[in-house]
Amino acid sequence: MCVPAVPFVCRFAPSPNGRLHLGHAFSALMNAEAARRMGGTFLLRMEDIDTTRCRPEYEQGILQDLAWLGVAADAPPRRQSAHFADYAAALARLDAMGLVYPAFESRSDIARAVIEAEARTGRPAPRDPDGAPLFPFPRAVLTDAERASRRVGGTPFVVRLDMAAALAAAAGDRPLAWPEARDTPEGPRETVAADAAAWGDVVLARKEVPTSYHLSVVVDDAAQGITHVIRGMDLYHATSVHVLLQRLLGLPTPVYHHHRLILDASGHKLSKSNAATSLAALRAGGATPQEIRRRLGLQPTPST
Repeated sequence: MCVPAVPFVCRFAPSPNGRLHLGHAFSALMNAEAARRMGGTFLLRMEDIDTTRCRPEYEQGILQDLAWLGVAADAPPRRQSAHFADYAAALARLDAMGLVYPAFESRSDIARAVIEAEARTGRPAPRDPDGAPLFPFPRAVLTDAERASRRVGGTPFVVRLDMAAALAAAAGDRPLAWPEARDTPEGPRETVAADAAAWGDVVLARKEVPTSYHLSVVVDDAAQGITHVIRGMDLYHATSVHVLLQRLLGLPTPVYHHHRLILDASGHKLSKSNAATSLAALRAGGATPQEIRRRLGLQPTPST
């Protein structure tokens, strides 16, 4: 075991809105084994801000799956649902800087505006790295007073980051970038330039929930002292937004390692929404932890 000259703290952060699948197993094992190799700390986080879909029984199932895999965290899990005040405080800081605003356009409003723009220009609307259309309504379509009046009046809204203003506020003598460990979590690093503008005015909170994935993940990583974020390649481009928020909130930027994704037979990323076979189902069918490792392309544990 290597004892690092600096702390090595990583985390596995599932959402307890279903059971784990092979993709989750790969990420959990990558984190736990990197921490073991580096003599570091492996933490667990339950990303349960969606209180309507996340359930205690799913959390218990996650803990059972991890125990079966031989993955043990070094501390009790952090639950996002217990830290809404932390996210609200971070959002209030951004609000005090004039960098966020309530937006009242519904999904149907956005879809209609995109269709109309594409018909008018004959070109596809700009899209973010995930392929979703960028938010098509400039902040200036309403004054701040008009937005405040609608908010007080109870009109449904989300809180968006004013990307142009945020990038201006984050500008300085250091470029917006992050250290990416390419081959292994503890391997050589290269500097990746962030391109947060590619995401447009992202959602940071909703009327009923004072946070979003983007905001909560940077607050949580700082609160847990995460030094190395080891997660799937599907979140590579989102790191640009996270680095921007870290700069604005005065939070440290960890080292990132974006690992390969586990794909299904059709070449798509495994996901709960696509009914990927759960670890619980594989276990019930007779699979062993070592067989799971083989399916993931990992070496057997030393005990076998």
